Amino acid sequence: MSTYYDQLILTSNGTRVTYHNITKQIKEIVEKSNMKNGICVVSSPHTTCSVVFEEYVHDTDFNGDEYIQVDLNRILNKLIPRQLTESDYLYPGKEHVEFLHSLDDPDYPTDEATILNADAHMRATLFGASESFVLKESELLIGSVGYIYFIDWDQNRVRDRKCNIMIVGE
Repeated sequence: MSTYYDQLILTSNGTRVTYHNITKQIKEIVEKSNMKNGICVVSSPHTTCSVVFEEYVHDTDFNGDEYIQVDLNRILNKLIPRQLTESDYLYPGKEHVEFLHSLDDPDYPTDEATILNADAHMRATLFGASESFVLKESELLIGSVGYIYFIDWDQNRVRDRKCNIMIVGE
């Protein structure tokens, strides 16, 4: 049994939910790993991002988003509206804002408008931060139409996001 680790850096657009089709990159990482059989875990370390497994849809809107993503956004906008002001949701509270201001981390700017993202946190909680895939005979068992997507639900600023890939197997 051995392990192989890699990471993708993905840039969000900062103005709407960002969907990254990472299927090709994950297949390339599997190939580089030289693993024949095992498990491939694709994970986000960010609390406002998700990794999902979904059918690839060839039709896109003018933003380049696949129709199923557009439909998903429409439903989620009704269930979990975007946070535009501090009165839309309880998050973030005063103590949390103070904590974020105390961080010496460029990923957490002091512009408070960028942390009005309760909606992104809730969406990420619903969809989860990772997916696991079976690797058999050096191939991901994801079927003919299954694709892997990294989603940044946060719509408040452009930034680079990390996607971690760990393959355990032989």
